[in-house]
Amino acid sequence: MATRAQTPRAPRKKREPSPTRTSPRVNAELTSKGNGSQPKPNSGNASGKAAPVSKSVRTNQRPALITPEQFEKLIATLITDGFDVIGPCVRDGAITYEPVKSVRDLPAGWGDEQEPARYRLKKSDSPAFFAYSLGAQSWKPYLHPAEVRLFAGEKQDSAFHILNNEDTARSRVFLGVRACELAAIQSQDRVLLGDKYRDPIYAARRESAFIIAVQCSHAAATCFCSSLGTGPKVSDGFDLLLSELVDKDGHRFVIEAGTDRGMGLLARLDAKPSPEADLAAVESAVASARQQQRKLDTTGLKEFLYENFDHPHWDKVAARCLSCANCTMACPTCFCTTVDDATDVTGTHAERWRRWDSCFTQSFSYIHGGSVRTSAKARYRQWMTHKLAAWIDQFGSSGCVGCGRCITWCPAAIDLTEEVRAMREGGVRADA
Repeated sequence: MATRAQTPRAPRKKREPSPTRTSPRVNAELTSKGNGSQPKPNSGNASGKAAPVSKSVRTNQRPALITPEQFEKLIATLITDGFDVIGPCVRDGAITYEPVKSVRDLPAGWGDEQEPARYRLKKSDSPAFFAYSLGAQSWKPYLHPAEVRLFAGEKQDSAFHILNNEDTARSRVFLGVRACELAAIQSQDRVLLGDKYRDPIYAARRESAFIIAVQCSHAAATCFCSSLGTGPKVSDGFDLLLSELVDKDGHRFVIEAGTDRGMGLLARLDAKPSPEADLAAVESAVASARQQQRKLDTTGLKEFLYENFDHPHWDKVAARCLSCANCTMACPTCFCTTVDDATDVTGTHAERWRRWDSCFTQSFSYIHGGSVRTSAKARYRQWMTHKLAAWIDQFGSSGCVGCGRCITWCPAAIDLTEEVRAMREGGVRADA
């Protein structure tokens, strides 16, 4: 059965969101080594989060300062400890999240330019590793894979045998996670872990993930996380947090721990306390990233969308929408899937695969007798209304984190912030 996201047709009576199920906390497995503690793969708790450092401890713990050489040591240490480090790399003219063996794999000096339907990399002489705003894709493929085999079976001696098909989750480090991406991961935690039916594939991958976040220092033209309160400042949800500084004083990183296992790893780097001037520079950089070109007015937005199911502006959007599903594929929170069964030509081997699906495909809403949403208008309305309204009723928060990927990667340059504004004003898009 496919996982579906449904949108109500008419305003509903407000109801409380389902409570999030939280499992008992399991202490992070830490093995003493050197001058600190060694984080072990799969350490954390059953909800996919490592034991967080208390607010009082973080307040009293001064952020440290490390050099690019110590950063190189950090990556090497994680690899030695059994993690696969996944971080930003330049591939096919874009920043993508790929395996990283050393700092030489990182996109030093590369930045990005993002506009509706436009993405370009730009090179500079800066040694900065994290000068880009966001990767082309999100971290979702590593936690909620685009396709995964659920099981396979073979016919042997007139009997059908289910084969050993467990999805082995590798212990991974996510290096360079931004604030909006952390919010997206937390949103998927709520969807895939927070109810009665937990996704065991997602749970295994989430529990083994070690997250190294990075503070934003500037915003792309498509970013609007400030409107949703999901960024640009990273505040929680990480094991380690990096803030990159490049100025007359050199190239360096302010680093702080957010979990016990992050503290254990940080202790092994022999880092020095960060000076006040560098902490002030980090705050200034984050403040700069808050100056965003795009904004989304969320005041009463859920009720507005429910009450305007038949707004004429949906037709204007549909006239441009290609139903290509780029927005849902690039979105870090979309979770819908379908299931395919297949056999070989001999009929002796069968497999069941789960694959990403999208509410922009006509077959997505197929039930007995045909599809419910046969028009581009109905499919775009379903996506945006669920993302900005029904998601709140289902999961207690918006399904949008303001990363802007749906704007960047829409070939028709459809901008959800502009479409909401146009509907509120009862007119047309400013650039139409």
